[in-house]
Amino acid sequence: MKQLEEFLTGRIWHRDFMPVPKEQVEQAILDGSISTRFGITDEKQCIRCLEQSTGKIVSFYCDACKQICHYCRHCIKMGRISSCTELLTWALPSTNLLQSHSFSWIGNLTPLQQRASHEIQQSILQKNDHLLYAVCGAGKTELLFPPIFEALKMGLRVCLAAPRTDVVLELTPRLREAFPTTTIHSLYGDAPAELGFAQLVIATTHQLYRFENAFDVMIVDEADAFPYSYEKSLKRAVVKAKKKDTPIVYVSATPSNQLVKQVTNVSQIFKRFHGHSLPVPKFAPLWRYNQAFAKGQIPKKLSVWVDEKLAKEEPFLLFFPTIDLIEQAIVIFQKKYPTLEAVHSQDADRKEKVMKLRHGEIPGLLTSTILERGITIPNLQVAVVGTEQAIYDAAALIQISGRVGRSSDYPTGEIIFFHDGITRQMDKAKKKIISYNGGV
Repeated sequence: MKQLEEFLTGRIWHRDFMPVPKEQVEQAILDGSISTRFGITDEKQCIRCLEQSTGKIVSFYCDACKQICHYCRHCIKMGRISSCTELLTWALPSTNLLQSHSFSWIGNLTPLQQRASHEIQQSILQKNDHLLYAVCGAGKTELLFPPIFEALKMGLRVCLAAPRTDVVLELTPRLREAFPTTTIHSLYGDAPAELGFAQLVIATTHQLYRFENAFDVMIVDEADAFPYSYEKSLKRAVVKAKKKDTPIVYVSATPSNQLVKQVTNVSQIFKRFHGHSLPVPKFAPLWRYNQAFAKGQIPKKLSVWVDEKLAKEEPFLLFFPTIDLIEQAIVIFQKKYPTLEAVHSQDADRKEKVMKLRHGEIPGLLTSTILERGITIPNLQVAVVGTEQAIYDAAALIQISGRVGRSSDYPTGEIIFFHDGITRQMDKAKKKIISYNGGV
């Protein structure tokens, strides 16, 4: 029974996917410990993701119940939810599932970080939403450690959510190192199963579909990032997963104007933790690069740039605007540079490839915007190919630029925008970075 309580507390879970024997589940339902609900309400709303549009809640003949059913197309990748699907929640008041906690981070916060950390802690205590608006490399994660630790000691359950798996993978080992005695779950697509009660959950925002009234503190990292910034269902998931009076702490280097206006309590840090300026991007024309790749050639300027990084043994990321161009280019690059690899959102091995770059097993990666955030590698150099493409708005370019110079041992580095024509978004990104550095 304890195992069921630990797993289901705060969760809303598909009965068929329970990680315990069916007999235990059936007995707990009979004695009232677990409550059941059907996946689609009579009003045609999905219980899990709260979708209710007629285009996403679709009727079909169901083999399970032998009648016309409805299912949710919106969250089907997480397992089909239909009108006859049973979803389980823990029905009883939770017993004391909390743990003792230790804090092992030995770093020091700068005065700006200390101030922001204290302000966030006060907002949590006062149950007020808060926005941490801080540049890439400001040490946002580290300044969240003290508020998280104080919340854990108070017996509060904390969720740190991010829109992208890569950010969750980056954050998880850092938080597990900082809080070694805390049960921490890391939840993302195809993540290994983790049992027990986690007082600290690190999850993609999609995974919050599976929680309800669970968290006393909700932190949304990279709050401006796709898909969270575009999908209303993910914002609903955040609200559903937290308790009614739980505050939300939004964290972003490039918050939208709407988010800035929405949140009253704001902490701003426009300086990196090591005190050095943000690297300012350089613009370099790369005329007709598409035609060069189509002919099986690497544009000369690009080849020279890669040669320089290899000669200096500097790890690098080479961003491309589309997956098709990445897959076309990597074949050409590997003929000259066989140790290079490519990664994008549809790559099942992207986690392993990023780790190879981090450990120095490969010199560089061709990548999509999937790595525009959530990656920190010392001495990393970055170039963007096709910066004039629409996918590279100012926020994305600021985030990409923010991969450079993050380490105190290597506070500088190169960020170069290879382009087939300068755009307003490129100019906007460069001017914004200069303004953060104290320019105009």
